[in-house]
Amino acid sequence: MTPYRLKKFLNQWWNRTTDIIDNYEPDLLWFDFGLDKPGFEIMHKKILAYYYNKGEEWNKGVVFQDKNMKNKSFPEDLIVLDIERGRMDGIYKYPWQTDTSIGKISWGYVSNEEYKTSNYLLDELIDIVSKNGCLLLNIGPKADGTIPTEAKKILNEMGTWLSLNGEAVYDTRPWTIFGEGPTKVDTGHHSEKNNKESGPEDFRFTTKDGILYATALGWPKDGKFNIKSLAKNNPNTSKKNSICRIHKR
Repeated sequence: MTPYRLKKFLNQWWNRTTDIIDNYEPDLLWFDFGLDKPGFEIMHKKILAYYYNKGEEWNKGVVFQDKNMKNKSFPEDLIVLDIERGRMDGIYKYPWQTDTSIGKISWGYVSNEEYKTSNYLLDELIDIVSKNGCLLLNIGPKADGTIPTEAKKILNEMGTWLSLNGEAVYDTRPWTIFGEGPTKVDTGHHSEKNNKESGPEDFRFTTKDGILYATALGWPKDGKFNIKSLAKNNPNTSKKNSICRIHKR
């Protein structure tokens, strides 16, 4: 793209984006990978400042999300990093997000979709929260707007588990360590295909109001759980913590 065409495009992009901000006062401004392509760098801090100044003007908190994990032209503490179909392999010091879909193939509805199980998605949610992240889960509706039967079943199963064990997820914070166990995940975009299913030796930790939650990502055949990170004289716990175990079914 020639300098003239690039400038013309960026001017059009700026006008469209600020028009959306001005007219709809969005709580969240989310960008896909396009914003991080070469040539957009000069717009990054400009649009970030414009949007946050508008939030001040509206007297409400606003959130700016971006997917750039390499060329970090945005101050990391001023945006929420979004990872598409991937996660972090450890606790990230700033809030972050995974955006993924309930299906492995598409973001919309396709008849040959390969649906993830509620068990896998709950493991993913619990792992993300333990690392200071949140999950944005896409559900691709049919052309008439209805949710596929398979997707409904998965969501209901997840909801049933959360209705019983949501205290280990909602309004919690990461602990000293995110968890323990042999199953690891890769960091980065589109890395979820490399991740293996979690098992009964995998635990994730969260805290809230002085309570430490240990969530098992599998059920052992003998029904016994051994959390090594909570062993006597371990460096992670103190007398201030009480422990509540939440076992995923």
